[in-house]
Amino acid sequence: MEDGEILHTITQLMDEEHRILHAAETGAGLDDAGKARLSEVKVELDRLWDLVRQRRARRHAGLDPEGAKERAGAVVERYQQ
Repeated sequence: MEDGEILHTITQLMDEEHRILHAAETGAGLDDAGKARLSEVKVELDRLWDLVRQRRARRHAGLDPEGAKERAGAVVERYQQ
């Protein structure tokens, strides 16, 4: 997957996240399905941002960015900020 494709997917997920949060703020909150989807979106965003950072780091080091691998949500969610 190319950087542009990854960033496009990130933009789509961010738009979805904003729609969910806006609906929660203007409505009666989130139901269980909405909460679950919001959680899924946040994890997927973290995974994709991690992939972008890996690709950029590999490129900076003179390595092939295609060697970057998507990590599992359980892995990226344990990263400390």
